[in-house]
Amino acid sequence: MKIETLFEKKKPVLSFEIFPPKKEKAIQQIDETLEILCQLKPDFISVTCGALGSEVTNLTLELAKKIKHQYKIEPLVHLTCINHNKDEILLFLEEMKEYDLENILALRGDRNPELPEKKDFLHASDLISFIKQQGDFSVGAACYPEGHIEATSKMSDYLYLKQKQDVGAGHFVSQLFYDNQIFYSFLEQIRQMGVSKSIEAGIMPVLNKSQIERITSLCGASLPEKFKKVMTKYEDNKEALFDAGMAFAINQIVDLLASDVDGIHIYTMNNPTVAKRICRDIEHLIK
Repeated sequence: MKIETLFEKKKPVLSFEIFPPKKEKAIQQIDETLEILCQLKPDFISVTCGALGSEVTNLTLELAKKIKHQYKIEPLVHLTCINHNKDEILLFLEEMKEYDLENILALRGDRNPELPEKKDFLHASDLISFIKQQGDFSVGAACYPEGHIEATSKMSDYLYLKQKQDVGAGHFVSQLFYDNQIFYSFLEQIRQMGVSKSIEAGIMPVLNKSQIERITSLCGASLPEKFKKVMTKYEDNKEALFDAGMAFAINQIVDLLASDVDGIHIYTMNNPTVAKRICRDIEHLIK
């Protein structure tokens, strides 16, 4: 099933994100994680993607194939383009067709000084347009409630979001955020600009102070002052910080659901405990 049609049939949509592990031990554990996540019956599971042709990318497709054919849940396969040419992307798309995978999250990808950038796809919109020419794929894209970290302004980023929709993006998944008012303001502005496709709110629970500070510095997301105080207070108490982070995320989700968002996308960090706790506490709100 094409994920963009899920939003026409159900609201809110619930989805998880996992990433293909690099270490052999973690690869063995990913099956256990998938087993638990799929028992929670999300509407889809997104699988992140490494460099094309790498073992990580091969595992991305294997995980996506397993999610669809073994667990009967729709996978959303991430595909980045900044370091790849058209031939490499075409080969990836052919492999997706071979596995009967039809849903893609099209991304430019992060700049990496160790990898040469190629010129076939300068923006995610270029990749979206190209994919739509290659077959009957459903293409999703990312959106940034606080603006992309490289954008010259929020307004220019919102205009670019409209461009993604215009070239074929059928739904959007938001970057993580920790202030719901920022997300609501973002929705109001882009709706006024003509962005009409469904938008899932991306939620990543704070479980580790240094990890979340690194992630937010890379993507430009801000942390509310009240939660910075919580992190500082409990940074040396792993269990307390986990509980505080989960409580904050669940309160975020409850508020978002009360505001009738299109969906919730949980960045699980391959931690099934995170997904189980959230699903347990919001189950009565999404059925």
